[in-house]
Amino acid sequence: MSRSSPHDFDVLVLGGGPAGMVSAITASQHGLSVGLIDEQAEAGGQIWRAPWAASSGKDASPEVRDGHKMRETLARSNVSCLFGRRIWSVTDQYRVEVLGADGVETYQAPHLIVALGAHERVIPFPGWTLPGVMGLAAATIMLKAHGLAPPKDWVLAGVGPLLAAVAAGYARKGHPPKAIIDLSGPSDWLATLPSLASRPGLFKQGVGWVVSILSSRIPIYFRHAIRRAEGQDRIAACVIGPVDQDGHRVAGPELSLDCDALMIGNGLVPGGEVPRLLGANQVYQHELGGWIPDCDRYGRTSLKHLYAIGDGAGIRGGAVACSAGQLAGLAVAHDAGFIDAASFARQSVQPLTENQKLAAFSAAMAHMIRLRPAQVASISPEAVICRCEDVTRQDLVCAAKAGARDVNQLKHFTRCGMGPCQGRMCGDIAAEILAQEHQVSRQAVGYWTARPPLRPISLQSMLGRFEYSDIPIPKPAPL
Repeated sequence: MSRSSPHDFDVLVLGGGPAGMVSAITASQHGLSVGLIDEQAEAGGQIWRAPWAASSGKDASPEVRDGHKMRETLARSNVSCLFGRRIWSVTDQYRVEVLGADGVETYQAPHLIVALGAHERVIPFPGWTLPGVMGLAAATIMLKAHGLAPPKDWVLAGVGPLLAAVAAGYARKGHPPKAIIDLSGPSDWLATLPSLASRPGLFKQGVGWVVSILSSRIPIYFRHAIRRAEGQDRIAACVIGPVDQDGHRVAGPELSLDCDALMIGNGLVPGGEVPRLLGANQVYQHELGGWIPDCDRYGRTSLKHLYAIGDGAGIRGGAVACSAGQLAGLAVAHDAGFIDAASFARQSVQPLTENQKLAAFSAAMAHMIRLRPAQVASISPEAVICRCEDVTRQDLVCAAKAGARDVNQLKHFTRCGMGPCQGRMCGDIAAEILAQEHQVSRQAVGYWTARPPLRPISLQSMLGRFEYSDIPIPKPAPL
């Protein structure tokens, strides 16, 4: 049964990652009452995820130190932290329904900042649903939050800086991968050096990753991708093959690597379900990960008093998320009448300048992890695209030939995207397949209609605990 919360706020912030934390703190500093909602037990998101053991000294990573510092700042602020709550519905007038330890709770505010981050992209291949195959995001959670070691023989595959970060992180702990399968080539990494040079801290961190990987003597297969995973009850081997810079399969020998686990990630997809659910205007930005809310530089969407920031509004990285959070916090304070226009303009200069400085680096990283259409064109017909509903690439192709022209028709024809994940894992790839089949743009095939529940929740948790005596029984009608 739904329980109305006694809390009322000037602004609700959804998501406790860098963007959400900074926006909540900034708004609170200007006098607004702020509620910060996140599913995790502590703030930090994926980048600043709280470590499994207290470690914030000189030997800690920059992310650990930054996250620890920001959590301390948050704790000293007046922000009401509503952790351990799963957001499952957001309606008009910014009424937010969450599932907490005591059941369903309702929170509402006249202003809403959405900072729910992104989810990882995996290019499907035969066998990717086998136990033992997991995403790079899961690997980072194991490493950062729990200190868990992977199996002895494990392989790391994908593209982008997270690939190097995970490899180096586990190498430093004495559990290096058996091999690294990198879609990029050395020239792609070298091309990022000019933008890295503008970020000395990140450049130093990157050099540390390279040193850890090279000192561990991990074999690196540049310009290669996973062709298939093999095994019965779980993964036993992965087969790799060469690709070109666009992800096309090219002639060359396949290589089978015995492994107990495969960790893979092919970039990120913005998590923009809430702005879509509320009807905010959307734009397709390939280099920023796909469909994102149409925002101004302060995070304002097309809907009054709705703001979208962080990777959910375009993949730009943690540093940009922080300055975006500051800008959104200032914008809310101005729009709610807590600071005047002159003060808003003056305080916005620093984060706007920071965003400009970060633009080159952010663009270089986003370009590296972008979806390459050739990767999707190379997916095998038998590969499962929607693992919730067991829909293969061939099923989607048949639906396209049968007349499905947009993604909502595709969902109707195949049930693709109707499972518990609501299309987060398959939507980007399914839309690309449909666009390629009809030789049209991604804008032409559109995006799936967002519907609650935004995250899987059980009916029992919605109902809560009750006795039959609690059920109201109407009086008998008069005879």
